[in-house]
Amino acid sequence: MGEPDSRARLGVLAAVAIAAVSGVVTAVAFAPIGWWPLAFVGVLGVLAVQWRTRSRRGALTGFVYGLTFFLVLLAWMTVIGIDAWILLSAYCALWNAALGALVAPLSRLRGSVLWVPSAWVVMEALRGRIPIGGFPWGEIAFSQGNSPVGALTGIAGMAGVTFLVVALAVLTVEGIRNRRFLPVALVSAAIIVAIIVIPRPLTVGGEGSTATVAVVQGGTPGTGMDAMSEDRVVLLNHVEQTLALSAAVDAGTEPQPDFVVWPENGSDIDPFRDPSAAALIDEAVQAIGAPVLVGAVLSTEDPTKVENAGIVWDPVSGPGERYVKMHPVPFGEFLPFRDQLTPLIGRFDRVPRDFVRGTEPGVLTIGGVVVGDAICFEVAYDDVFTSVIAGGAEVITVQTNNATYQGTGQPVQQWDIERLRALNTGRAVVVASTSGISGFIAPDGTVQRQLGEGETGYLVSEVPLSTGRTPASLLGATPEIAAGVAMLIGVGLAIYVRRRRAGS
Repeated sequence: MGEPDSRARLGVLAAVAIAAVSGVVTAVAFAPIGWWPLAFVGVLGVLAVQWRTRSRRGALTGFVYGLTFFLVLLAWMTVIGIDAWILLSAYCALWNAALGALVAPLSRLRGSVLWVPSAWVVMEALRGRIPIGGFPWGEIAFSQGNSPVGALTGIAGMAGVTFLVVALAVLTVEGIRNRRFLPVALVSAAIIVAIIVIPRPLTVGGEGSTATVAVVQGGTPGTGMDAMSEDRVVLLNHVEQTLALSAAVDAGTEPQPDFVVWPENGSDIDPFRDPSAAALIDEAVQAIGAPVLVGAVLSTEDPTKVENAGIVWDPVSGPGERYVKMHPVPFGEFLPFRDQLTPLIGRFDRVPRDFVRGTEPGVLTIGGVVVGDAICFEVAYDDVFTSVIAGGAEVITVQTNNATYQGTGQPVQQWDIERLRALNTGRAVVVASTSGISGFIAPDGTVQRQLGEGETGYLVSEVPLSTGRTPASLLGATPEIAAGVAMLIGVGLAIYVRRRRAGS
């Protein structure tokens, strides 16, 4: 009896070890390393140890895979604290545990190439929505910013790319187990051909004209948790760079922009509560002679609440339309369970007020251009982009403050997602960051110009405007819903097969 038990234990240990390594391998597919083919290798590794095993082992290996994956991917969270990094990684890994428990029975069915990738898509969709707004960072699709597969985000969205990567891994597992490699080779060849012939971007409808847009990256007094430690410095930095841009326009070395984009927290003082801050912004806006999209944290009537907003500041009429961030970051911009957690983790005192969740999409008219605005981590949320495209956005702007995570890999991960959003929406993406990365991304995902981390300055570029729609923007959440239906059918079949075998 001892020898089989020992073999069983060794089998479990080997499966756990492979799952752990697979998580690390998958994380290496993401920026800052960005070896995107390893996403397939990592997914293949964890599926191989979950294939046709028991749900308990599937859950265990899924959790281990998810834990190592997120610990590496979210290493930038150590800036906030080791405890926050571990807790968030462990929480996200629970979703992979639930997925692993499903892979075990679904892999026993015919048609596993449909059931298993669908379950993976559903897991990512749920993690990105619940609880308290979700945390979509780490979707498999986000590793494909530099991959030819990224072009498919314009057809079936991020869910479609995740499905494809997982489906190829499923086919490979089945091919290895059954020694049938021809289907894998044929499917891979078909995908390569499809990627070659798909136009970038793939849009339905008319193309617009162009607009001349400027971004300002003024810098912050520090990085990490002290990035915004000196009041008014960030505002003064962005005013200074905007005045320098104005001088360059007057000298004829830069074209006159139709509008200018400042980053999230471009004003670290509420201009509606501080007249001197408003005067500084007015000075910069009137000097450049064009509307400026100003990022600022605004007070509300409730002294415990604030808003993270983008404000359209016109040189004639002053502040006008505004967008309030719809997806504030849990534990960064608001504290769930504040009363219970603050006594346990004193560092949460540094988040004294909660950010209010915006209710309207970021569709703004700036200098006659319909702009779709997103703020920082919102680049990871599909609904932010489907809503602004549905609202008629001709170009996408992203206002972000990455100074907390400068040099950690997070800004590069976000930049890759922003490139995918260009392909996903068929729009040029204009990014303004306090400390980098800022720049211009064409609708085909190529980088036109950029300012790196730690640089200060401004960039001006002519960007295309579009009113066309990609299939993905028309479909919205339909691919995820379809995956949910497929997963439920697969689970139902697995239950039916199990009961039938038990009764025979």
